[in-house]
Amino acid sequence: MDNLFSHAASEAAETPEPDAADGLDPVVYTVIVPGAVARAFVGFTEHTHLWWPLQDHSVFGAGSYVEFEENLILESADDGRTAIWGSIDDWQPPLSFHASWHPGSSAVWSTELRVAFRAVEGGTELRLVHTGWEGAEDPAATRAEYAAGWPGVLDRFVRFMGGAGA
Repeated sequence: MDNLFSHAASEAAETPEPDAADGLDPVVYTVIVPGAVARAFVGFTEHTHLWWPLQDHSVFGAGSYVEFEENLILESADDGRTAIWGSIDDWQPPLSFHASWHPGSSAVWSTELRVAFRAVEGGTELRLVHTGWEGAEDPAATRAEYAAGWPGVLDRFVRFMGGAGA
């Protein structure tokens, strides 16, 4: 999976799923984490370095650091190198964010990622919608890699937030 990397509870508006204009369906995953929406948003965006599986899904591997920095999602290696994973173009804390997404590749090959948070019974629902496959260098392979990779990444987040995980 080199392409998946060779960070007061109120209801988020439902985000419609984008059309699969390129013939490839969006990858959509939903998980529930314990706690309020704001807590889940902060856990996802401000503490990414604590739960993201960098050993398997990063540019620089274990020992690097991932963070949401201004309008970027950025990975830094211990030797000072950096890689931009994405550019945030819609930031709505604590409800959602949208980013162009291209870890391990150029922004020319970016896809689209929207993560939304909403209060549900038992905690907060995180809904991840990954689309825009036509922007990837190899759309079908990129979609398949992310479809296989996101469940494990989100399971790590659920466990970090105190949930049972898969």
